Amino acid sequence: MDFGGAAMGGAGDAGFDFMSWYMDIPVISRLYFTGAFLTTAGCALDIISPFSLYFNFDLIFHQGQLWRLITTYLFFGMFSIDFLFHMYFLVSLFVTAVDEFLPCNEGAYYLLNIVQVRYCRMLEEGDFRGRTAHFVMMIIFGVTFMTAVAPFVSVHFLGSSLSFMMVYVWGRRNEDMRMSFLGVFTFNAPYLPWVMLAFSMLLGHSVTIDAIGILVGHTYYFLEYVYPAVAEIRGWKRKTILEPPRVLHWICGTYQEPAHLHQD
Repeated sequence: MDFGGAAMGGAGDAGFDFMSWYMDIPVISRLYFTGAFLTTAGCALDIISPFSLYFNFDLIFHQGQLWRLITTYLFFGMFSIDFLFHMYFLVSLFVTAVDEFLPCNEGAYYLLNIVQVRYCRMLEEGDFRGRTAHFVMMIIFGVTFMTAVAPFVSVHFLGSSLSFMMVYVWGRRNEDMRMSFLGVFTFNAPYLPWVMLAFSMLLGHSVTIDAIGILVGHTYYFLEYVYPAVAEIRGWKRKTILEPPRVLHWICGTYQEPAHLHQD
């Protein structure tokens, strides 16, 4: 397995500074990591129950349990080695290959999810560097879309769908990157979500969660990257659809005053 050991080895020689490592995580990925960790720790300590976290339309909109709209994206399973793998890859460094395997279906399925979650940080440090408001806008779009779909497909925890969406967007934005799966075959990054989907099917798991992530990821990619190019070529009045509002730019610290031309 390649878990970025080379990158961490140098840090180990000098002594591992957890706070420095933690604060080096981009802010949105850090918040996601912290929320997921605290949610799972709370369940492990019996402070909260997973039954109070899952998505349920009636409980949310008829009984006012609105926190479920958030917790459904934060819970990845009970505290375990599998969860630690999830959190590691949520904040892992850049890698150029996927070559991971556990000798059992359940373990392999968890690793399939592990690979997905890492792309939260990879997107924020890569394509969304200096564009925090746009990254938050992507998450808001994904959460809104998935929440609207969830009541019709009986999905209770949507964290994997959100991370699968990130895998899709990252792959489309890194089309020339070569990847390896299980050391058996190589492919370009845009095919990664489809390889994961096929692997999940081979393991006998439902592909509903994965399919939701791909659908939402494709929709976001079209609206954010394809539509503006088409609108520019055809001269449409509205050039962008998912431009973050000013208040979101202000919250994320990326707001810039519009330039004014002064006439003498």
